[in-house]
Amino acid sequence: MSNIKTSNPNLQAEELERLEMLQKSRENKGLKLGVDIISGELQQFDEIKSLVAKDFENPQEKYDIYYKGIGRILRKYLPSGKENKAGRELIYDEKNIFLNLGKKKSDNKGIRGSDGRMTYQPVMKEMLEVILQWVTESQDPIKLYDMLWELNEKHNYGHEVYDETSKASNRKKKSESDK
Repeated sequence: MSNIKTSNPNLQAEELERLEMLQKSRENKGLKLGVDIISGELQQFDEIKSLVAKDFENPQEKYDIYYKGIGRILRKYLPSGKENKAGRELIYDEKNIFLNLGKKKSDNKGIRGSDGRMTYQPVMKEMLEVILQWVTESQDPIKLYDMLWELNEKHNYGHEVYDETSKASNRKKKSESDK
């Protein structure tokens, strides 16, 4: 370090200070001391590796929540048959708006541009909780639609727009929920 030569002694001191700071930053590479709870001994552990090793998103849990939870429950408790398809689609659209953090098909000419199966686990869990609440309280499809509609309102996600009548219906429903 001291072999740096400049004509300006202040510049040399500043450069030495920078080099010292860089040297100090190299000393600790995420290694920390901790106490082993079982043995009571001090142990050194790599903090960075332990952070990277954590599951921030668990693909198996996502799969289970989406397919074995949300999907299976809706298929089981929503009315089946062709005559009920339109009603199920309304519910699925509200569900998908929430899972896709507000993205709607009506925003992009019929393409959502997102996939609810890949959303964050806490979002999926919130959706599952709403559906489970619905199953235990009423199992009325209209009540589920209202619950999902309110959930999207709470998060300011909006709603699917199918035509001019749905715009008017959404405005009316929103004004009633604001009361």
